[in-house]
Amino acid sequence: MTYSPGPHDLTALTRTTLAAALDDPHGRHGDLLLRDGHLRQSIIALKSGAKLADHNAPPAATLQVLLGAVDVTAGSGADLHLEQGQLVQLTKERHGVTAREDSVFLLTTVTGVEEEGHGG
Repeated sequence: MTYSPGPHDLTALTRTTLAAALDDPHGRHGDLLLRDGHLRQSIIALKSGAKLADHNAPPAATLQVLLGAVDVTAGSGADLHLEQGQLVQLTKERHGVTAREDSVFLLTTVTGVEEEGHGG
């Protein structure tokens, strides 16, 4: 997918992203939908049982399940079981994602934070 500022049809993207994941040997596929400064929004699909291995969290992130159900695992044991339509703010600790069924989610991240000036 070529990056575009939108508008994006999430219903159509859910179908095409899941189809790409089902064809992928690792059972996953993702595309960057929006970027604006430090803000990123990506659509990610995982085939049932597919995983995103543990990884470091960005400074801020949310995950919204568009289709299916996923588990977000965290090192602290504060695991989340998310279903279609649910939105959650992710913690800032390392975490992974596993699809309990064929799933698609919208990941919103802030990849950096600019320092605010304090006058001067």
